[in-house]
Amino acid sequence: MKRVVITGAGTINALGHSVPATLEAMREGRCGIGELEFRDVERLAIRIGGQVRGFEAEGRFNRQQMSLYDRFTQFTLTAAKEAIAQSGLEFHGELSAKAGVVLGNSGGGMQTLDENYRSVYEDGKNRVHPFVVPKLMNNAAAGHVSMQFNLKGPSFTVSTACASSNHAMAQAFQMVRSGMSPVMITGGSESMLCFGGVKAWEGLRVMSKDACRPFSANRNGMVQGEGAGVFVFEEYDHAKTRGAEILCEVIGFAMSSDAADIVMPSKQGAARAIAGALQDARVSASEVGYINAHGTGTAANDKTECAAVADVFGPHADSLMISSTKSMHGHLIGGTGAVELLACIMALRDGVIAPTIGYEEPDPECALAVVPNEAREARVEVALSNAFAFGGLNAVLALRRV
Repeated sequence: MKRVVITGAGTINALGHSVPATLEAMREGRCGIGELEFRDVERLAIRIGGQVRGFEAEGRFNRQQMSLYDRFTQFTLTAAKEAIAQSGLEFHGELSAKAGVVLGNSGGGMQTLDENYRSVYEDGKNRVHPFVVPKLMNNAAAGHVSMQFNLKGPSFTVSTACASSNHAMAQAFQMVRSGMSPVMITGGSESMLCFGGVKAWEGLRVMSKDACRPFSANRNGMVQGEGAGVFVFEEYDHAKTRGAEILCEVIGFAMSSDAADIVMPSKQGAARAIAGALQDARVSASEVGYINAHGTGTAANDKTECAAVADVFGPHADSLMISSTKSMHGHLIGGTGAVELLACIMALRDGVIAPTIGYEEPDPECALAVVPNEAREARVEVALSNAFAFGGLNAVLALRRV
């Protein structure tokens, strides 16, 4: 089995338009959640979100590209460009033939869908743009990344709601580890912050009207975000031979299904995924120093996740640090695990643990070291990234400091 390392990272999200900007915001415990700005927002009960501000697509893409790129694709290409530039890779010849892209996404081109439903049903138009389908399909971003960077290997999109990015990165990890591909571009993206996207989530009654406060006793729901996170997963020897900078090593993953309820999480399902990731990585529970939690800020998720961590780690659960960066950038649904992986890399490389902001009141059912409100400095050797999705679909990644 090949060793797998990360040699490039890129992002755009509510905290920043690049990895350095995002990590700086995480260190400072800055909140990127604010008042939403888009058409008909006044008709919504939920009017806050982790919206990407100051993103001028017209300055990044030409007119023809704009006709093909939904906002989630624009985010993905922006993040992919940063990640591949950092890696120093160029895809030609055999590397081009074997390298591919696996991305996570849940809503597809929700902005395009919203605009065209409005055009047909509200404005009464009888025609839509001929590129509506290729613009809104979930695999659009993966297709455009493969075309722009000449990636001719395995390329596809994984859609498992809030676990999409972790599932996608797990597939990319497995492909590199097995020797199928020396390099895979992976991560995820989402852009559901439009009238139709937020209105649908309102119906679930799991959204907060004021803030995301994971693990705090007075939490009152999740807050949506948008953006993308993209990484270069590369075979270790391939990276070392070319002298690449290595950000960290991906050492294991596990997936499980609750097989219980479409929306309510299961402690047993989450615990099996966490324990499975440790087993696949061949590390003991005591070696883990940090967990980036799924941590949505809903009562059901937070207490279930903390119970699962306590079950797997036993007495060591009191020693490890666990935080939810969703409190800062919001829940990116299909793209969330990719942005959250940046916090794991920061913990491993820089020894900085991103905080859980908005924490106000201790909750006895979440009695773990949740790094409240301020970042913490600590040496971490192994980190986990949790993702638990509607449908009871769980995916956990394990990473090691290099």
